[in-house]
Amino acid sequence: MRSRAVLLSTAVLGLGLGGCAPASAVRVEVAGPQGAPGAAGTASASLEILGLLTLLSFLPAILMTTTSFTRIVIVLGFLRSGLGLPQLPPNQVLIGLALFLTVFTMAPTWDRVNKDALGPYLRGEVSADEAWARAEGPVKTFMLRQTNEKDLGLFVELAKIPAPSDLMQLPLHVVIPAFILSELRTAFQMGFVILVPFLVIDLVVSSVLMAMGMMMMPPVVVSLPFKILLFVLVDGWTLVVRSVVVSFN
Repeated sequence: MRSRAVLLSTAVLGLGLGGCAPASAVRVEVAGPQGAPGAAGTASASLEILGLLTLLSFLPAILMTTTSFTRIVIVLGFLRSGLGLPQLPPNQVLIGLALFLTVFTMAPTWDRVNKDALGPYLRGEVSADEAWARAEGPVKTFMLRQTNEKDLGLFVELAKIPAPSDLMQLPLHVVIPAFILSELRTAFQMGFVILVPFLVIDLVVSSVLMAMGMMMMPPVVVSLPFKILLFVLVDGWTLVVRSVVVSFN
């Protein structure tokens, strides 16, 4: 019973971090003969552990596709490309920054999941199915706030389901891909805005070098210090982080 409770708790927590699989996909129950523990009990515990490990393996995908992580990491990637520093900051630093910004932006949603679903379930006040339904609401609300209606309409049409009067009635297998598509669009729009100032610097440097007859000098070598100087003077990291976080409001 203890291992089964751990499995169900992890299932609800997984939905709180993303919510992309039905409860039946993560809850493993094997009926065995009543009585003293034997082979059936051992098999049931093994299957529960297997189900738990399977759920944990999906958590990174849930984190990337149902939270703010996708938009943040793409915007930071555009910033690094615009600066012309393919290795700085390192991938580990960018991923770490994106991860903690994701925790920051998703904290209100996860607090609601913990308050409305995970906490009551661990106290035995609600069943696993009810806890799953409660956890699904805040996560779906967050995704729908960031999702373009055009993208929702596309996947409703592809799923061949009638358009509901309330968007909260849409199933997760429709909301999640629409949310991902909207996040990609928004991230690329923000990336374009970030790249424009750096592009202007590259054009100015290239024009100056051509006017001076220094066509053999790579413009990137000359423009890199100016781009870094501009980025530092305007406190670029603060501007980018603030813009990304505020975009989720």
